Amino acid sequence: MHFNQLRSNPFVLMTNPEVVFQALEKSESLARLQCQVFRPLDKPILGNLPADVLAYDRRIDQSN
Repeated sequence: MHFNQLRSNPFVLMTNPEVVFQALEKSESLARLQCQVFRPLDKPILGNLPADVLAYDRRIDQSN
């Protein structure tokens, strides 16, 4: 089966992952992509939180 036929049917791609990996390795457009590391925006705050923020968090946690 040719890769063009595989690419047109995503379910066939799931049954033959080696073909997908080979295509990924040979892809010039993927090789040109820039690599970036993204960090989560929801980082814990270091230090003391204001009392109103702590109270709000407690109310939210207790409501669930």
